[in-house]
Amino acid sequence: MTHLLTLIADRRATVLSDAAIARVREAAQAGPPAILSPSEAAELPCPAPPDMLAVSAALAGAPVDAIAMPATGRRKRLLLADMDSTIVTTETIDELATFAGLKDEIAPITRAGMNGEIDFREGLRRRVAMLKGLPVSALDATWRSIRFTDGAQALVATMRAHGAVTALVSGGFSFFTGRVAASLGFDIHRANVLLHDQHALTGEVAEPIRDRDDKLRALRELSAAHGLPLAATLAVGDGANDLPMLLEAGLGVAFHAKPKVAAAAHARLAFADLRGLLFAQGFHASEIIEA
Repeated sequence: MTHLLTLIADRRATVLSDAAIARVREAAQAGPPAILSPSEAAELPCPAPPDMLAVSAALAGAPVDAIAMPATGRRKRLLLADMDSTIVTTETIDELATFAGLKDEIAPITRAGMNGEIDFREGLRRRVAMLKGLPVSALDATWRSIRFTDGAQALVATMRAHGAVTALVSGGFSFFTGRVAASLGFDIHRANVLLHDQHALTGEVAEPIRDRDDKLRALRELSAAHGLPLAATLAVGDGANDLPMLLEAGLGVAFHAKPKVAAAAHARLAFADLRGLLFAQGFHASEIIEA
């Protein structure tokens, strides 16, 4: 069997039933399933890349994700993860804007940028300029409100335990990526630097701005630095600025992504949490390191 098809349910909302697995097995002309996590994840060996439209039809609208991969080289040795709305549950700049009373003005610009409707650099500069004069203390207050996405800690800990390098690459700000990286155990973090005068934000962001090109550059540079082919890399993100690295990584996954990103990516998780990235690599539940 040359390929494996992994089915992953949202463990909080549904059950991956034997009936659903059987329907997908027939649609994909697959072999007997292996259960990775009871009622949550299973994999099916396939003689060729499965017809994902047929797989989707077999799932009949059930909140179950399906990711197909070659059977060889499934476990990736480099993880690149977006931060906002991926590793953490919100857009940190929108939460920061709350303390300026500007969330309703800034959040739509964030959405437009993540949907690829406006230039990312332009949108970032506009939003940061609107925050000029915000006390630096708002950064700490925002950090205290940040929550990690379900499965984020397990993803990083499990991949690191199996020898992978983990990197957080964000179009957000290093103030937050540094703290997220330290909390979850990322080896590397890379983000924009928000400028301030020790008391208040200046309304500027340092150059160079970390945009979609920089995320792709990070993928290439880190894989080369660690002697890894791109096939050995995993990238995950939700926005338009993530798409180039998702398309070039060995496994690029659009995570609860904006519609344009989900449509363009080769793999997506629309229902499951970040543990789904481990199941896609063939990890069994017993191998996952939980907090």
